[in-house]
Amino acid sequence: MDTPNDLVTTAEARALLGISAATMAKLLKRGRLIVYEDPLDERKKLISKRAVLALIVPRAKAA
Repeated sequence: MDTPNDLVTTAEARALLGISAATMAKLLKRGRLIVYEDPLDERKKLISKRAVLALIVPRAKAA
């Protein structure tokens, strides 16, 4: 498992990806990202930052 420094909240993951809460929910439901419970706050869900960054697709530059 990733260390706590490698984990981000779902809100932080959405911001990194530039996606809505609905799209994040779809990614989680489809298993594209694995969710870990925060040991200090069971309401918080954490995601591997490395897995989030792996989903970022570089966009082509406009000519």
